[in-house]
Amino acid sequence: MSRPTIGVLALQGDVREHLAVLDSCGAETLTVRRRAELAAVDALVLPGGESTTMDKLVRAFDLQGPLRERIAAGMPVYGSCAGMIMLADRIADARPDQETLGGLDITVRRNAFGRQVDSFEHDLAFRGLDEPVRAVFIRAPWVEEVGPTVEVLARVEDGPAAGRIVAVVQGALMATSFHPEVTGDHRVHQLFVDNVRNFVKERV
Repeated sequence: MSRPTIGVLALQGDVREHLAVLDSCGAETLTVRRRAELAAVDALVLPGGESTTMDKLVRAFDLQGPLRERIAAGMPVYGSCAGMIMLADRIADARPDQETLGGLDITVRRNAFGRQVDSFEHDLAFRGLDEPVRAVFIRAPWVEEVGPTVEVLARVEDGPAAGRIVAVVQGALMATSFHPEVTGDHRVHQLFVDNVRNFVKERV
């Protein structure tokens, strides 16, 4: 399949930016707010936003169960920032009522880099890419623990957060703490789209 159909969960967050980048990377795109739309996609992006709000909206739209089922069945998913939190199996500082979709064997900490005013940019070496990625961190999480089948794709290399994990992949699931959709560098999304193509080929 030359143009896989990749949805963007469109309940909150920077949906349009992800749609535009995915289109430029050769995917058919679809906003996902309903079960029927989720059933129509080969893969999904969980955008940045506010993870507790996103959790509540996923449940309000009756999507939590279907999303968990598709993830458990092997659907490729990419989560950025709040999307990373939604994919994590564990949250270090979760609110008592906060739930995730799960699938990634990681522990994340919300807003680990600080508040909105502490947002910053940083060049990251990213596994699988020849040149560094300019990463934009906005109230971003980081990964505190990874399971044995999780591959670390990027870490912060210097400063107070040196060594912190900010990008991971586990099977068909990929997540970043940062927002590659806002920089004009489409390589992270291209990696995901290429992975989706391979997934679709193997499934046929």
